[in-house]
Amino acid sequence: MTFRHLYVHAPFCARRCSYCDFSIAVRRQTPVAEFLDALGSEALHHRANAPLRTLYVGGGTPSRLGGDGLGALVRLFGAERGTDECTIEANPEDVTPDAATAWVRSGVNRVSIGAQSFDPHVLAWMHRTHDVAAIGQAVRTARAAGVGNLSLDLIFALPDALARDWARDLAAAIALEPDHLSLYGLTVEPRTPLQRWIARGDATEATGGRYAEEYLQAHEHLEGAGFTFYEVSNAARPGREARHNAAYWAGAPYLGLGPSAHSFDGTERWWNEPVYVRWRAMVAARGTAVAGRETLTAEQRRLEHLYLGLRTRRGVRLADGPQTLAPKAARWERAGWAVLAHDEGGVRLRLTPTGWLRLDELVASV
Repeated sequence: MTFRHLYVHAPFCARRCSYCDFSIAVRRQTPVAEFLDALGSEALHHRANAPLRTLYVGGGTPSRLGGDGLGALVRLFGAERGTDECTIEANPEDVTPDAATAWVRSGVNRVSIGAQSFDPHVLAWMHRTHDVAAIGQAVRTARAAGVGNLSLDLIFALPDALARDWARDLAAAIALEPDHLSLYGLTVEPRTPLQRWIARGDATEATGGRYAEEYLQAHEHLEGAGFTFYEVSNAARPGREARHNAAYWAGAPYLGLGPSAHSFDGTERWWNEPVYVRWRAMVAARGTAVAGRETLTAEQRRLEHLYLGLRTRRGVRLADGPQTLAPKAARWERAGWAVLAHDEGGVRLRLTPTGWLRLDELVASV
């Protein structure tokens, strides 16, 4: 199958953040040549050489590969030949003039910077490796290098004891004039430092009320600043929506390479070995590191279509959902959780911000 959307997982990090359960490999020195060699072998096995519409390099911390290393990775997949969107994730301290220039020359046209907070105490608690000043400097450096689409990540719903001022963080992010913002509510994942802190009583989770309050506060502040929430966790200025992620939500096929990367061909989903050294050994032995597969049933595909569609501002057509959706949708609209509107395809169901807070619960009830 020909894939037009490619995700590459670059697992390397300087340290593990307190909340992180992603597949990472903590290294003082990033083994750039070793990683690119294995990645090239895996790409060859999967014939990942077709012209791409989108390439997304996530992690981990892809910017740990440096300007030349990450540039070589992007060129490996021909992004310099006109990919519609080529995104890399970067930590602020890695966005140097030389690195950013190398990225842009290789075809990168979108950079997602992991800011997370503008509070130095919070950054230290998160085990982040950058300070507050580095965020603004990274934005200015990326812009100067020619990055035309720039996104910032922020985390909300932190423990009350941190006394984090969410409104101030939102204002600081808006002041940097990004094109896009991704907002993620803090969750407690197994085997993370945060989970251990909570188990010992050294930290407590934010209440559900605080989560909802800060989520709705973000909608108010960002929409007032010219952003539109086009998906439950993502807001963008007009025309700056993430095309790669939009492909996921539309159910388009995509290929994933690197440790823990997932792939989907429309019916079957498969995923890679998450541990870097094992992934590399598997690729060396047989060209691929696929660790598991599942084939979705027709019912699973319908529910996934419903869930992914309701994540987005576009929503879903009632006619495309199960028969139980229409009466549920009417009740959701009365509760203020959804809006029903007519368009060229019939009646369309869209969730409101308060509905997005209940997304899992609403889909499970259909």
